Amino acid sequence: MDNLTHGLTGALLAQTGLKKKTGLGMAALIFGANLPDLDVVGLLWLDSSEALGFRRGITHGPFGIMLLPFGLAALLFWFDRWQAGRGKRPENRRPVSFKWLYVLGVIGATSHSLMDWLNVYGVRFLYPLDKSWYYGDTLFIIDVWLWAFMALAVWFSLRREKADGDWQKPALGAAVAVLAYIGANWAITVTTEKHEGLMSEPYPSVAIASPPPFFSWQRGRIIQTQDGRWYSDAWQGEDIGYGYRGPEGVQCQVPDNSAEQSTQAAGFMIWSRAPMAMRAEDGSVVLFDARFYDPRARFRFSVELPNAQCEELPAP
Repeated sequence: MDNLTHGLTGALLAQTGLKKKTGLGMAALIFGANLPDLDVVGLLWLDSSEALGFRRGITHGPFGIMLLPFGLAALLFWFDRWQAGRGKRPENRRPVSFKWLYVLGVIGATSHSLMDWLNVYGVRFLYPLDKSWYYGDTLFIIDVWLWAFMALAVWFSLRREKADGDWQKPALGAAVAVLAYIGANWAITVTTEKHEGLMSEPYPSVAIASPPPFFSWQRGRIIQTQDGRWYSDAWQGEDIGYGYRGPEGVQCQVPDNSAEQSTQAAGFMIWSRAPMAMRAEDGSVVLFDARFYDPRARFRFSVELPNAQCEELPAP
């Protein structure tokens, strides 16, 4: 998910009462909920396609979740002492506990990986112990309804707290409502993938339900048929029936040695869940991922293999 969603998740968790464990508790939860995205620094030395194989890995796994909050706790603990030394520490701040700063940082970082699981991009929960990707296919990476609801809930809870009212119950109720919203969307995904996708022609071997932005109750459907071809109900191309369309152009067999052809291709293949190959105008092969396929814009979710030959897939 996007960083605003992660930050609002941390703030909402804080308002349930967790922030009372220590001074700077809300900061620990908000920053902790964004810690795993420190892996974006990989873009400083990696090509965008290479970075695909680096993102949502070690910082989102058990080592990152358990170790990164130590640095956050140390930084917040030092900040509290620095303010105290300068006479600028707020008088109403609770005593700061390094232990609880760390625990809240871990809770925030854990929420990050769980939230990232919700979209089709996926996350590697156990990396490097297990390099498998896990996908929830439940929400789009940016969900404006979550933004609005969690922002409103945090604002209302903070307002109640400022007025010396009961501020924890509204946040707890909002947290339950968020879980219910996620659960409902997960049920829509399961229904789409297990029934609408696999129970109708052309009887795919793989079915992915892709949540769109804004209309979170709808699902785009991406399938791979037994012959290795990918289709979608969102692409522009030949209509093959049941709402599915094939991409414009020739689909090729994904080369077995794709990952060996370049570091960009290696990173792409580590990340790709639904690799598909297309023949470019110059005859070379371009790798896409069916989740993010857009023939009109070759952006970072594609890699060119100029030396590969297009071995056409069998006719459907």
